[in-house]
Amino acid sequence: MVNNCILIVDDEARMRKLIKDFLTAKGYSILEAEDGEQAIEMFEKNKNKISLILLDVMMPKLDGWSVLRQIRQESKIPIIMLTARGEEQDELFGFELGVDEYISKPFSPKILVARVEAILKRTTKDTTEIRNYAGVEIDKDGRTVKVDGKTIELSLREYELLTYLVENENIALSRDKILNNVWNYDYYGDSRTIDSHVKKIRHKLGKKGKYIKTVRGIGYKFEVK
Repeated sequence: MVNNCILIVDDEARMRKLIKDFLTAKGYSILEAEDGEQAIEMFEKNKNKISLILLDVMMPKLDGWSVLRQIRQESKIPIIMLTARGEEQDELFGFELGVDEYISKPFSPKILVARVEAILKRTTKDTTEIRNYAGVEIDKDGRTVKVDGKTIELSLREYELLTYLVENENIALSRDKILNNVWNYDYYGDSRTIDSHVKKIRHKLGKKGKYIKTVRGIGYKFEVK
């Protein structure tokens, strides 16, 4: 299951929606920014969560080049530049600043998704999949969970549900969305099964169970405070 988070930065709402629709269909979680200043703010707040940035060049307040320079001062996160320009000199300029890929508008959304997947596969293939969320440690390679260093026993579905929640940290997830992503689209059972699994996970996490918050009228979210 794909759980990478992608930041889409473009001042055109229709373009952001087009890209978002194709990426969410592939299982990616999405953050959006409509100008350069908002992009920097969004990145600073979510730098440990974002896996890749799709960055438009021509934007108000701060253009894409300025955003790229600021981010590259502290991060090597993969960045794909989106621009209406198609001149070779612009592409060379982008690569000199540290762009990983350069796509000129108009482009095929399917090709964009393919390039996103290729870059993420290339940049994450050598990393160890162990993440620690305030004492809740998830080893994706070993499919194990530890709480304050002690391994806890989870069923496969409990493990997948917990992993989905933590990888979408601070995002309120509806029961339907959880069912679609954890139980898959062909599941037709009662959504209350989620409540049952959450209850069991909270119990097994002990004091850390409080990180799984109930969002009234929506579902759940994983939040460390």
